[in-house]
Amino acid sequence: MITSTKNETIKQIIQLKQKKYRDETGLFLIEGYHLIEEARKNHCIKTIITSLNETFNEDTIYVSDNVMKKLAFTKTPQPIMAICCKKENNIDYASSRYLLLDQIQDPGNCGTMIRTALAFGYHQLILSKDCVDIYNDKVIRATQGALFHVNIVSMDLCDAIDLLHEHHIEVYGSALENGQDIHRFERKDKMAFVMGNEGNGVSKKVLDKCDQCIYIPIDDIDSLNVAIAASIIMYQFC
Repeated sequence: MITSTKNETIKQIIQLKQKKYRDETGLFLIEGYHLIEEARKNHCIKTIITSLNETFNEDTIYVSDNVMKKLAFTKTPQPIMAICCKKENNIDYASSRYLLLDQIQDPGNCGTMIRTALAFGYHQLILSKDCVDIYNDKVIRATQGALFHVNIVSMDLCDAIDLLHEHHIEVYGSALENGQDIHRFERKDKMAFVMGNEGNGVSKKVLDKCDQCIYIPIDDIDSLNVAIAASIIMYQFC
């Protein structure tokens, strides 16, 4: 059992809390029973970290409660974490619904949209390179495990839209300006929707690539939270 937070292995694990080291190693951390069970289904667990006196099928690092508190993201951590391997994904053109996220910055919004996408059958997500890191612990917790059950690709959205068009998939950008009411559109076999940055919306260069601009008719306020708007649009066309 490791009892010191200055142990070299523990120092290396702590580094995974930073995006830089997650990118370098291709590894990330998750915390708690539920997320570990979901990660197991995806076969991406590399190592279990625990303060429990139990045996696991995976390679296991046993630590003291003090070390676990140092590693954990939450104030009252569960006694189990895991180091997971990132998966390199490609766009799945067999999917019928696609959600594209342009410069989303809030981890809660990003995680909520990933979770909602899974609920409504949007199994392919494409995130711009400048979105919040999906392996940020707040994003992971907000997904409630959905992260492990959808296909997520990070790439330039203009390039992504070109590829979707090559496969005859129409792309709809969320925007008030020059947009049309979502109720004017019918469901099609394959559809893709772009949601934009919390403050600035979908960038102009991405909107220019879209086939149509759509908006949700609302009263009394100017706009909706992007995760709420994405949920409405995904449900409307699920």
